[in-house]
Amino acid sequence: MDIWSHLIPEFSFEQVFVEPWTDLFDPFIWIFLMGLFVTAACGFLGTFIVWRRMALVGDAISHSVLPGLVIAFLLSQSRDTVPMFLGAVGAGVLTTGLIEVIHQKSRLKTDAALGIVFTTLFAIGVVLVSIYGDNVDLDTDCVLYGEIEHVTLEPLISVFGWFEAPGSVIRMGVVALLVISLVMLFYRPLVVSSFDPGLARSMGMNPALIHHALMSLLAIVVVSSFEAVGAVLVIAMLIFPGTTASLLSDRLPIILGLTLVIALIGAFLGMHVALWLDISTAGAISTVIFGMFLLAWALAPRRGLLWRAFR
Repeated sequence: MDIWSHLIPEFSFEQVFVEPWTDLFDPFIWIFLMGLFVTAACGFLGTFIVWRRMALVGDAISHSVLPGLVIAFLLSQSRDTVPMFLGAVGAGVLTTGLIEVIHQKSRLKTDAALGIVFTTLFAIGVVLVSIYGDNVDLDTDCVLYGEIEHVTLEPLISVFGWFEAPGSVIRMGVVALLVISLVMLFYRPLVVSSFDPGLARSMGMNPALIHHALMSLLAIVVVSSFEAVGAVLVIAMLIFPGTTASLLSDRLPIILGLTLVIALIGAFLGMHVALWLDISTAGAISTVIFGMFLLAWALAPRRGLLWRAFR
């Protein structure tokens, strides 16, 4: 008993679930919104990425942004958001383009091309950091695990005079809204090209253009989420919400709606679990979403393990 009490702190409902929304509302609302926006954007877009069997492209992008960050810093001599964001997005788009070129122009499969590109670009980033290490300030904890809690330290920015919020939260909210809007606007081409590129081509669509646009949007989402959840956990945000929703329904509109619900529950419970156990918020959110996946895998109608066992 003493061992468990040492490993797991005592649970207090008031301290874990009440105080963050009463006494500590101002800092915790930004952590919650940041987690919600990241999970919603990654999960919504990740549904199509998983269907295209390209789930690990997000992981490749998250590792390949390192040379983009270093080059952007060396060119601008600044760690401001705009040059770093542009450098990271450029590296992400380059990653997806190189993967596609190697896959199309050689006999290599996509997974092999992915491994070649992201390891090479990551190695180039490591080399650049080694050469210009004195000039590059790289926070390894931020790169690996993210620092979602740091949004509470940012100055508040006014949005059209309506309200004030940290800059990173506003940026991630815009990205999440952009992802959801573009998916809804180009819903039919995305669905047809994801399941049957030949049919999409016969209907006058351009599957290659749709693929490149989707990969570019993925690069923007991964880079925008990078600072909050890091390279290790961004892939979980891309895969788990969509796959969990896919276990619960066969209809794509319902799956996309469930993805947003899972993002909301994951961000809410993950933030409170992190507060209770005093752990990384991004890690707690990913763990909560994984727990929801396990529940869906076990209990989902028709696809759940228990349903299939007793059918």
